[in-house]
Amino acid sequence: MREKGRRQAVRGPAFMFNDRGTSLTAEEERFLDAAEYGNIPVVRKMLEESRTLNVNCVDYMGQNALQLAVGNEHLEVTELLLKKENLARIGDALLLAISKGYVRIVEAILSHPAFAASGRLTLSPCEQELQDDDFYAYDEDGTRFSPDITPIILAAHCQKYEVVHMLLLKGARIERPHDYFCKCAECAEKQRHDSFSHSRSRINAYKGLASPAYLSLSSEDPVLTALELSNELAKLANIEKEFKLGKILRAPFMKFVAHAASFIIFLGLLVFNASDRFEGIATPPNVTVIDFPRQIFRVKTTQFTWTEMLIMVWVLGMMWSECKELWLEGPREYILQLWNVLDFGMLSIFIAAFTARFLAFLQATKAQQYVDSYIQESDLSEVTLPPEIQYFTYARDKWLPSDPQIISEGLYAIAVVLSFSRIAYILPANESFGPLQISLGRTVKDIFKFMVLFIMVFLAFMIGMFILYSYYLGAKVNPAFTTVEESFKTLFWSIFGLSEVTSVVLKYDHKFIENIGYVLYGIYNVTMVVVLLNMLIAMINSSYQEIEDDSDVEWKFARSKLWLSYFDDGKTLPPPFSLVPSPKSFVYFIMRIMNFSKCRRRRLQKDLEMGMGNSKSRLNLFTQSNSRVFESHSFNSILNQPTRYQQIMKRLIKRYVLKAQVDKENDEVNEGELKEIKQDISSLRYELLEDKSQATEELAILIHKLSEKLNPGMLRCE
Repeated sequence: MREKGRRQAVRGPAFMFNDRGTSLTAEEERFLDAAEYGNIPVVRKMLEESRTLNVNCVDYMGQNALQLAVGNEHLEVTELLLKKENLARIGDALLLAISKGYVRIVEAILSHPAFAASGRLTLSPCEQELQDDDFYAYDEDGTRFSPDITPIILAAHCQKYEVVHMLLLKGARIERPHDYFCKCAECAEKQRHDSFSHSRSRINAYKGLASPAYLSLSSEDPVLTALELSNELAKLANIEKEFKLGKILRAPFMKFVAHAASFIIFLGLLVFNASDRFEGIATPPNVTVIDFPRQIFRVKTTQFTWTEMLIMVWVLGMMWSECKELWLEGPREYILQLWNVLDFGMLSIFIAAFTARFLAFLQATKAQQYVDSYIQESDLSEVTLPPEIQYFTYARDKWLPSDPQIISEGLYAIAVVLSFSRIAYILPANESFGPLQISLGRTVKDIFKFMVLFIMVFLAFMIGMFILYSYYLGAKVNPAFTTVEESFKTLFWSIFGLSEVTSVVLKYDHKFIENIGYVLYGIYNVTMVVVLLNMLIAMINSSYQEIEDDSDVEWKFARSKLWLSYFDDGKTLPPPFSLVPSPKSFVYFIMRIMNFSKCRRRRLQKDLEMGMGNSKSRLNLFTQSNSRVFESHSFNSILNQPTRYQQIMKRLIKRYVLKAQVDKENDEVNEGELKEIKQDISSLRYELLEDKSQATEELAILIHKLSEKLNPGMLRCE
């Protein structure tokens, strides 16, 4: 009674959702209650005894008893209702059972005589409505399924392998849509009447055709069918107008253009940041300029401009992109690409430069705070400040070599040079500059090979000349070779002919030392300039000639490597937009949380063997039904034995179906089985209550009969 009262309270305003329905009678209320909650005895009794019951009555949502029973997975109630004649909305119940994956209910509905008519399973609700109003209750305002969905299309969308197999045995097929340029009367009418519904029906049909469940069970060669379907869909993608803009934006070329444009803007910011010094600086290194008398000079020089702030944002965006790439590819794959090493080094130097600049700004700000707090005079030039504070008022010529601002400027200059060298990465995209960039890359490799021999010779002469002249510091015409630093400078610039011969001359009359110096210096120049330098030129020339002979192949290979780097997922947004979290990032984050929770539940699952057993039984059902289908063709199969390719394909299909079922059962964590157990318990409760009531009635009848027999005997005794 409590459930009935609750249902009456819910079903009261039926006219709100169902304009065809009227207020339900008490009998209909009880009937719908029993169908929804699985009260098998009440449903059976009302179907057998009631003459006024309308089995097609609907609730406030427009659902009849069959739909309520199917939606709550009451198989016995569904079987009782299907025995009733003139039952409506059988097609809706079938679609509902398919969407929920109730295989036994689907099998029971398919055995109904209504499906004996040919073509019933291939018609959509919209097409069926023109022939039979009772099979589908299609409602344009609030239907659960699209009007063009057929049972087999829905089963294919939901990846229900058992249902697809049953429908295929019944003769159901997914009709391939007509050609896009088809001018038949049917296509013309659909396109004219509702072009959106026409496009949606084509998309749903192709989704069903491309479903792994339908492909693997309906085709003898699913691989070939998938390739043919892929080719057809690729052609339609170029013809259809929908989603063209999204396809263009997702193209790898657009990703390349976006990243290239972002980097060019970054280089423009680097140039613009130095544009105020193109014609020289207004403040010489020995002059200080302040805005007001109490201002410390270094506060003015260490402040960040808006251009530098934009550069910092770009650097942070590029660093975030590099960190994501390092995380996705792993350290080994990341380091194998030299451009990644260059990028990481460039960004690290940028960050070090800005960090040193920020430290200098903090020190200057602390000095300014000290002046504001403890100095009362209006002009700092008239005050004697502590040395650590006075330092920040000095001009540039008095700064220490280890000053953070000087270090920052040096690192920034190196980073700018590396930034402009990064342009070479995109040069292979151009046919004219690509071969030149490849030649430059080979040249750099030759130089690194040459550097091994060069460093060995260079170190030998540098240490030898230093040992020879280190005792004559201040006793030479110039300071060459008197220190390690001077030895390095002299020998390095002598390669380019910028060192003097007098570098070995002494002020004293030590001819032996001078002669040894002349000999060593001469041997060095002959070895380095005449031999090694010409050897390097020959190596570079040979490498360039090799590339020039195969310039087209080399360039196309380099260009392909460049394009492939933009085909991978990730790095969609260029810096600095990569710092903004995209909707895709939120979706991936939520999916990772869901996968983590599923993994935890999967570890707690104890009945995995039961799931494997169910999967094997379903596979046996699949193979047994296949054997029944092909029994009639046994004679032909003897004559036409399957080829090895067909046998392999059949095995692959079976393995794929089995794996898909096992994965699905593991993901669902037996939620469907738990729900089925709950429904069975509910049905059992009603059956027990009915048995109890019947037993009570029988007992009352027996007591009544016994009392009738005892009463006459007592009267005779009296």
